[in-house]
Amino acid sequence: MSGPVKPDDIDAVIHERVRLAIVAALAVSPQLSFSELKSMLELTDGNLSAHSRTLEEAGYIVVEKTFRGRRPYTAMQLTTKGRKAFDRYVEMLRQIVDRGDQAMNDSS
Repeated sequence: MSGPVKPDDIDAVIHERVRLAIVAALAVSPQLSFSELKSMLELTDGNLSAHSRTLEEAGYIVVEKTFRGRRPYTAMQLTTKGRKAFDRYVEMLRQIVDRGDQAMNDSS
C-alpha cells in the first residue's frame, strides 16, 4: 500500500449512502428496473430519481426509458466507468481497513 488514504481519495459521487446502495445493487445485477431498485432500497420516487440522475451525469450508470405495452419502464445498469469507480471505491475501503488492522497488530 502506498501513502496515506486521504478523504479526497474517496469518490464523493459513490460515497453518498443512497448512491452507494444503488451502485452496489447494480454491481451484482446486469440491470434493474426503477421499481425494483425503489422497492429493494425502500426509496421514494423522487429520491431514487435524484440520485440516479447524479450517477448518470457522472457516467456511472445508464438509464433507459422505454415502454412495456403502454406502460413506461425505466431500467438502469452500471457502465464500465461505473464498475471501475465502484471497484476503486471498494479497494479504497479495503486499504483503510487493512491499515487499521495493521495498526492494531503493530500496537499489540
